[in-house]
Amino acid sequence: MKKRITSILYMICAASTLLFTGCGKSDTHGLSAKNPTSIKIWHYYNGALATAFDGLVSEFNNTVGREQGIVVNAESMSTVTDLENALWDSANEKVGAPDMPNIFQCYQDTAYALDKEISLVSFDDYVTEDEKNSYVKRFIDAGCIGENREWKLFPTAKSTEVLILNKTDWDKFAADTGADTKDLSTWEGLVNTAENYYEWSGGKAFFGRDAFANYPIIASSQLGHDIFQVTNGETVMDFDHDSMRKIWDHFYVPYVKGYFRHVGQYRSDDVKLGEIIALVCSSSSAVYFPAEVTPANSTSYPIEHLVLPLPNFDQTPSYAVQQGAGMAVTKSTEAEEYASVTFLKWFTQCEQNLKFSVNSGYMPVSVEAVTPENVEQYLAENPTNAIVSDTLRISIEENSEYVMYTPPAFTGGTQARSVLDTTMPALALKDRAAVDGGTAIDKFLTDEHFEEWYNSTLKQLEACCK
Repeated sequence: MKKRITSILYMICAASTLLFTGCGKSDTHGLSAKNPTSIKIWHYYNGALATAFDGLVSEFNNTVGREQGIVVNAESMSTVTDLENALWDSANEKVGAPDMPNIFQCYQDTAYALDKEISLVSFDDYVTEDEKNSYVKRFIDAGCIGENREWKLFPTAKSTEVLILNKTDWDKFAADTGADTKDLSTWEGLVNTAENYYEWSGGKAFFGRDAFANYPIIASSQLGHDIFQVTNGETVMDFDHDSMRKIWDHFYVPYVKGYFRHVGQYRSDDVKLGEIIALVCSSSSAVYFPAEVTPANSTSYPIEHLVLPLPNFDQTPSYAVQQGAGMAVTKSTEAEEYASVTFLKWFTQCEQNLKFSVNSGYMPVSVEAVTPENVEQYLAENPTNAIVSDTLRISIEENSEYVMYTPPAFTGGTQARSVLDTTMPALALKDRAAVDGGTAIDKFLTDEHFEEWYNSTLKQLEACCK
């Protein structure tokens, strides 16, 4: 028998259900159980995330969908890139491209660009003010795009970044050296710890990170300089020289010295290979953290995990990225638009929202569901993967205590992010390889080398923001 959450939480969720399902009963927009309307969703979830999402789609189709005449068909496009390519092929009516879906998952920049081509539904046309107020306000704000800040991305699940350790190997290191996880709360402390680990381990790297662009964007904002600011449709860039130098000194320099490393596609791959023992990744990626280390030329062994909050620079406000794609709805028939929004409302009701969160590592988006108390109540009666539970708890903690920053959407934003995502890591990888090949490291630790990177990157960013 299906588990129930505790009575208090159930009452909250039930109240939310009445709020959502009560809206629009007198106007079904042409929907009928006898003549159902089919809608199509494209998303990029895969693996455990796709399983969790598809399970809820089936639940909707067998309950509310059956009653109201809505059939949801969900399709995974595997990756963000594949999904975006498919969307643009459809929008441009490329030969052989499938029709544009009713609902699709995307980030702000993509929604901003597509809205100019095909027009997206404004959710204010289908969502009451009371319903809107049931969501975390900054999650709604993150979905408002364009000069008029229209609400065109519906929040379904949000993520942030966390620090995860291979606790098994960390404990050995800590026992011998006195290393303390408290030192990992700052980038300064993490770099010092990485240096100590490098020396203790005989030259092994300690740390790596996914989604590198988040580091300069969030760190720069934390240091008082938003790299990208959009006002009245105009993009202004603040690529602060001193902030970039601090960021360089706490990534490029330790990387070239061998303290940081990236080898596989994701840092969880590097932990599994034994290349590093600490990583920063999206909270929604925690499910992929390995349960064992399998070195190339050694015996595999099981490991435990430890999830910690994202580090920040010392003596500065704590910042973390607020990310996680929203869902956009394409303009079509009134019945299909209404059906699409009905599904999104249902998916983000308290119980469904929590169910998806505890199976994916994403944060819930409703005001009721995102509270630590309600998350703990749900986890108590619906236990899940330990690392997902731990990551969700840390994410909720960051959501309460950190400044959660969402980069703005603007024309050229995707390209600008790509510049930030690649220039410093690629240079660090190349220069570290040169050091391993016998080049003196001092060549790469000069002010001139930083200036070359800074000026080159600035020029590329300026080209994106024109």
